[in-house]
Amino acid sequence: MTRGETTDRSERLIFPTAAELVSTAAKRFAATVAAAQETRGLATVALTGGSNGIALLRALAADSGDIDWSRVEIYWGDERFVPANDPERNELQAREALLDHVAVDPARVHVIPASDGAWGDDIDAAMREYRRLVCHNTVFDVHLLGMGGEGHINSLFPHTAATAEDYESVVAVTDSPKPPPRRITLTFPVINASREVWFLVSGAEKAEAVAAAAAGASRHDWPCAGASGTERTVWFLDRAAAADLPTS
Repeated sequence: MTRGETTDRSERLIFPTAAELVSTAAKRFAATVAAAQETRGLATVALTGGSNGIALLRALAADSGDIDWSRVEIYWGDERFVPANDPERNELQAREALLDHVAVDPARVHVIPASDGAWGDDIDAAMREYRRLVCHNTVFDVHLLGMGGEGHINSLFPHTAATAEDYESVVAVTDSPKPPPRRITLTFPVINASREVWFLVSGAEKAEAVAAAAAGASRHDWPCAGASGTERTVWFLDRAAAADLPTS
Protein backbone atom coordinates (compact mmCIF):
# COMPACT_ATOMS: atom_id res chain seq x y z
CA MET A 1 0.00 0.00 0.00
CA THR A 2 1.12 3.52 -0.75
CA ARG A 3 0.64 6.44 1.55
CA GLY A 4 1.21 9.98 0.50
CA GLU A 5 0.78 13.67 1.06
CA THR A 6 -0.19 16.26 -1.53
CA THR A 7 -0.11 20.05 -1.49
CA ASP A 8 -0.88 22.41 -4.36
CA ARG A 9 2.42 21.70 -6.14
CA SER A 10 4.16 19.04 -4.07
CA GLU A 11 3.42 15.37 -3.68
CA ARG A 12 5.06 12.81 -1.41
CA LEU A 13 4.41 9.12 -2.10
CA ILE A 14 5.75 6.44 0.24
CA PHE A 15 6.03 2.79 -0.78
CA PRO A 16 6.89 -0.37 1.15
CA THR A 17 9.77 -1.19 -1.22
CA ALA A 18 11.97 0.42 -3.84
CA ALA A 19 10.56 -1.99 -6.43
CA GLU A 20 7.04 -0.65 -5.85
CA LEU A 21 8.37 2.90 -5.98
CA VAL A 22 9.94 2.24 -9.39
CA SER A 23 6.91 0.44 -10.78
CA THR A 24 4.56 3.29 -9.88
CA ALA A 25 6.98 5.97 -11.12
CA ALA A 26 7.38 4.18 -14.47
CA LYS A 27 3.63 4.03 -15.06
CA ARG A 28 3.23 7.66 -14.12
CA PHE A 29 6.18 8.66 -16.31
CA ALA A 30 4.59 6.92 -19.29
CA ALA A 31 1.27 8.67 -18.69
CA THR A 32 2.88 12.09 -18.16
CA VAL A 33 5.06 11.88 -21.27
CA ALA A 34 2.16 10.66 -23.41
CA ALA A 35 0.03 13.56 -22.12
CA ALA A 36 2.79 16.05 -22.96
CA GLN A 37 2.97 14.65 -26.47
CA GLU A 38 -0.78 14.95 -26.83
CA THR A 39 -0.63 18.59 -25.72
CA ARG A 40 2.60 19.82 -27.32
CA GLY A 41 3.54 17.23 -29.93
CA LEU A 42 6.88 16.52 -28.26
CA ALA A 43 7.89 15.63 -24.72
CA THR A 44 11.21 16.72 -23.22
CA VAL A 45 12.78 14.79 -20.35
CA ALA A 46 15.96 14.73 -18.28
CA LEU A 47 17.07 11.27 -17.20
CA THR A 48 19.03 10.31 -14.12
CA GLY A 49 21.32 7.45 -13.19
CA GLY A 50 21.47 5.49 -9.96
CA SER A 51 19.75 2.24 -9.07
CA ASN A 52 16.22 3.63 -9.11
CA GLY A 53 16.72 5.78 -12.20
CA ILE A 54 18.03 2.86 -14.25
CA ALA A 55 15.41 0.48 -12.84
CA LEU A 56 12.72 2.92 -13.99
CA LEU A 57 14.19 2.83 -17.51
CA ARG A 58 14.16 -0.96 -17.50
CA ALA A 59 10.50 -0.88 -16.46
CA LEU A 60 9.75 1.47 -19.35
CA ALA A 61 11.52 -0.85 -21.78
CA ALA A 62 9.10 -3.56 -20.70
CA ASP A 63 6.03 -1.31 -20.86
CA SER A 64 6.11 2.34 -21.90
CA GLY A 65 2.38 2.72 -22.33
CA ASP A 66 1.40 5.22 -25.02
CA ILE A 67 4.76 6.97 -25.32
CA ASP A 68 5.87 7.62 -28.89
CA TRP A 69 9.62 7.44 -28.32
CA SER A 70 10.35 9.07 -31.66
CA ARG A 71 8.81 12.26 -30.25
CA VAL A 72 10.76 12.44 -26.99
CA GLU A 73 13.67 14.86 -26.56
CA ILE A 74 16.07 13.13 -24.17
CA TYR A 75 18.70 14.82 -22.02
CA TRP A 76 20.64 13.84 -18.90
CA GLY A 77 20.80 15.73 -15.63
CA ASP A 78 24.49 15.01 -15.24
CA GLU A 79 27.27 12.79 -16.45
CA ARG A 80 30.66 11.59 -15.35
CA PHE A 81 33.36 13.01 -17.63
CA VAL A 82 34.90 9.67 -18.51
CA PRO A 83 35.30 7.71 -21.78
CA ALA A 84 32.12 6.79 -23.63
CA ASN A 85 32.50 3.07 -22.93
CA ASP A 86 32.98 3.52 -19.18
CA PRO A 87 30.29 1.43 -17.44
CA GLU A 88 29.72 4.30 -14.98
CA ARG A 89 28.38 6.57 -17.74
CA ASN A 90 24.69 7.34 -17.20
CA GLU A 91 24.26 7.41 -20.97
CA LEU A 92 25.65 3.89 -21.42
CA GLN A 93 23.47 2.52 -18.64
CA ALA A 94 20.40 4.25 -20.11
CA ARG A 95 21.05 2.82 -23.54
CA GLU A 96 21.42 -0.69 -22.16
CA ALA A 97 18.32 -0.36 -19.99
CA LEU A 98 15.98 1.43 -22.41
CA LEU A 99 17.19 3.43 -25.38
CA ASP A 100 18.56 0.45 -27.33
CA HIS A 101 15.14 -1.20 -27.04
CA VAL A 102 12.75 1.55 -28.15
CA ALA A 103 12.36 3.59 -31.34
CA VAL A 104 14.06 6.81 -30.26
CA ASP A 105 15.06 9.41 -32.84
CA PRO A 106 18.88 9.60 -32.53
CA ALA A 107 18.74 13.32 -33.32
CA ARG A 108 16.62 13.81 -30.20
CA VAL A 109 19.02 12.01 -27.84
CA HIS A 110 21.22 14.79 -26.46
CA VAL A 111 24.28 13.19 -24.94
CA ILE A 112 26.68 14.92 -22.57
CA PRO A 113 30.08 14.61 -24.28
CA ALA A 114 32.50 11.96 -23.06
CA SER A 115 36.18 12.56 -22.31
CA ASP A 116 37.17 10.72 -25.51
CA GLY A 117 34.55 12.39 -27.71
CA ALA A 118 34.71 15.24 -30.20
CA TRP A 119 35.97 17.68 -27.56
CA GLY A 120 38.57 15.31 -26.20
CA ASP A 121 39.63 15.68 -22.60
CA ASP A 122 38.69 19.39 -22.52
CA ILE A 123 35.88 19.39 -19.97
CA ASP A 124 35.16 23.09 -20.44
CA ALA A 125 34.67 22.69 -24.19
CA ALA A 126 32.46 19.65 -23.59
CA MET A 127 30.45 21.59 -21.03
CA ARG A 128 29.97 24.52 -23.42
CA GLU A 129 28.67 22.14 -26.08
CA TYR A 130 26.09 20.71 -23.71
CA ARG A 131 25.17 24.19 -22.55
CA ARG A 132 24.55 25.06 -26.21
CA LEU A 133 22.27 22.02 -26.58
CA VAL A 134 20.32 22.71 -23.41
CA CYS A 135 20.16 26.53 -23.67
CA HIS A 136 18.03 28.68 -21.40
CA ASN A 137 14.70 27.99 -23.10
CA THR A 138 14.74 24.22 -22.63
CA VAL A 139 11.81 23.20 -20.43
CA PHE A 140 11.61 19.61 -19.25
CA ASP A 141 8.21 18.02 -18.91
CA VAL A 142 9.81 15.67 -16.38
CA HIS A 143 13.22 16.04 -14.76
CA LEU A 144 14.14 12.84 -12.93
CA LEU A 145 16.45 13.07 -9.92
CA GLY A 146 18.20 10.57 -7.75
CA MET A 147 19.73 11.73 -4.49
CA GLY A 148 22.77 11.01 -2.36
CA GLY A 149 22.83 10.62 1.39
CA GLU A 150 24.23 14.15 1.76
CA GLY A 151 21.39 15.45 -0.41
CA HIS A 152 23.23 15.89 -3.72
CA ILE A 153 21.20 15.85 -6.93
CA ASN A 154 22.67 15.61 -10.43
CA SER A 155 26.30 16.60 -9.63
CA LEU A 156 25.26 19.42 -7.31
CA PHE A 157 26.94 18.75 -3.98
CA PRO A 158 26.66 20.73 -0.73
CA HIS A 159 28.65 23.98 -0.53
CA THR A 160 30.01 23.91 -4.09
CA ALA A 161 30.10 26.50 -6.86
CA ALA A 162 27.84 24.36 -9.05
CA THR A 163 25.15 24.33 -6.35
CA ALA A 164 25.44 28.10 -5.97
CA GLU A 165 25.05 28.72 -9.73
CA ASP A 166 22.04 30.93 -10.44
CA TYR A 167 22.41 31.70 -14.14
CA GLU A 168 24.14 29.13 -16.35
CA SER A 169 22.16 26.03 -17.27
CA VAL A 170 25.16 23.69 -17.39
CA VAL A 171 28.50 23.79 -15.56
CA ALA A 172 31.61 21.65 -15.26
CA VAL A 173 32.56 20.11 -11.92
CA THR A 174 36.22 19.29 -11.46
CA ASP A 175 36.34 18.48 -7.75
CA SER A 176 33.34 16.28 -7.04
CA PRO A 177 33.55 14.81 -3.53
CA LYS A 178 32.18 11.59 -5.00
CA PRO A 179 34.40 9.87 -7.61
CA PRO A 180 35.07 10.51 -10.36
CA PRO A 181 35.97 14.14 -9.66
CA ARG A 182 35.14 15.50 -13.14
CA ARG A 183 31.49 15.78 -14.17
CA ILE A 184 29.13 17.92 -16.23
CA THR A 185 25.82 18.85 -14.65
CA LEU A 186 22.59 20.74 -15.14
CA THR A 187 22.05 23.42 -12.51
CA PHE A 188 19.15 24.85 -10.53
CA PRO A 189 18.05 27.42 -13.14
CA VAL A 190 17.14 24.68 -15.62
CA ILE A 191 16.01 22.12 -13.02
CA ASN A 192 13.56 24.59 -11.50
CA ALA A 193 12.23 25.62 -14.91
CA SER A 194 10.98 22.03 -15.39
CA ARG A 195 7.25 21.46 -15.38
CA GLU A 196 7.64 18.46 -13.08
CA VAL A 197 10.61 17.44 -10.92
CA TRP A 198 10.58 13.87 -9.61
CA PHE A 199 12.79 12.43 -6.89
CA LEU A 200 13.38 8.66 -6.87
CA VAL A 201 14.80 7.93 -3.41
CA SER A 202 15.20 4.74 -1.40
CA GLY A 203 17.29 3.61 1.53
CA ALA A 204 17.71 4.57 5.17
CA GLU A 205 20.92 6.49 4.41
CA LYS A 206 18.77 9.05 2.53
CA ALA A 207 16.29 9.67 5.37
CA GLU A 208 18.06 12.68 6.88
CA ALA A 209 18.27 14.45 3.52
CA VAL A 210 14.62 13.74 2.73
CA ALA A 211 13.57 15.21 6.08
CA ALA A 212 15.81 18.26 5.61
CA ALA A 213 14.24 18.99 2.22
CA ALA A 214 10.74 18.59 3.65
CA ALA A 215 11.62 21.04 6.43
CA GLY A 216 12.74 23.70 3.94
CA ALA A 217 16.50 23.49 4.42
CA SER A 218 18.95 25.63 2.46
CA ARG A 219 19.95 24.19 -0.90
CA HIS A 220 23.57 25.03 -0.07
CA ASP A 221 23.44 22.63 2.89
CA TRP A 222 21.09 20.10 1.28
CA PRO A 223 20.92 20.55 -2.52
CA CYS A 224 17.82 18.36 -2.75
CA ALA A 225 15.93 21.09 -0.89
CA GLY A 226 16.43 23.51 -3.77
CA ALA A 227 14.74 21.54 -6.57
CA SER A 228 11.11 21.98 -7.52
CA GLY A 229 8.93 21.92 -10.60
CA THR A 230 6.82 24.81 -11.83
CA GLU A 231 3.74 22.58 -11.90
CA ARG A 232 4.57 19.63 -9.67
CA THR A 233 7.30 18.24 -7.44
CA VAL A 234 6.93 14.54 -6.67
CA TRP A 235 8.90 12.57 -4.10
CA PHE A 236 8.77 8.80 -4.71
CA LEU A 237 10.14 7.31 -1.46
CA ASP A 238 10.44 3.92 0.11
CA ARG A 239 9.67 3.56 3.81
CA ALA A 240 13.32 3.61 4.82
CA ALA A 241 13.98 6.93 3.05
CA ALA A 242 10.84 8.42 4.58
CA ALA A 243 11.64 7.26 8.11
CA ASP A 244 12.59 10.71 9.47
CA LEU A 245 9.58 12.55 8.09
CA PRO A 246 6.96 13.79 10.57
CA THR A 247 4.19 11.25 11.04
CA SER A 248 1.36 13.75 11.43
